[in-house]
Amino acid sequence: MVSVGDWMTKVLIVEDEALIAMLLEEMLVDRGFDVVAHAVTLDEAERLASTIDVDVAILDVSLGGTYVFPVAERLRERGIPFAFTTGYGSDGVPDAWARYPVFTKPYDIEPLVQSLRQLLK
Repeated sequence: MVSVGDWMTKVLIVEDEALIAMLLEEMLVDRGFDVVAHAVTLDEAERLASTIDVDVAILDVSLGGTYVFPVAERLRERGIPFAFTTGYGSDGVPDAWARYPVFTKPYDIEPLVQSLRQLLK
């Protein structure tokens, strides 16, 4: 179980491909995370990033061709750590966001989980 204090780690997934989101959720839940919300559009992701109570987020860089960076900015303002996922690897993330973890799809879940744990420290 991945916990912070006495509660399970709450995760927001921002991913526009339903199958990837479902598989990611399953892999995270199997490793003790609590996936509390998904967003598939930028508008939905911005709303959730502004209001939801989560410990960490996983952000697909491109949501139907729209970049997720406004969501990353909102999470950063709120002090919520996050990691990016993309089919382009670190080349798909502008230099301004280079200090955040980036995982290339398809990704190996174990390094992603390890990175989430590090973000929570």
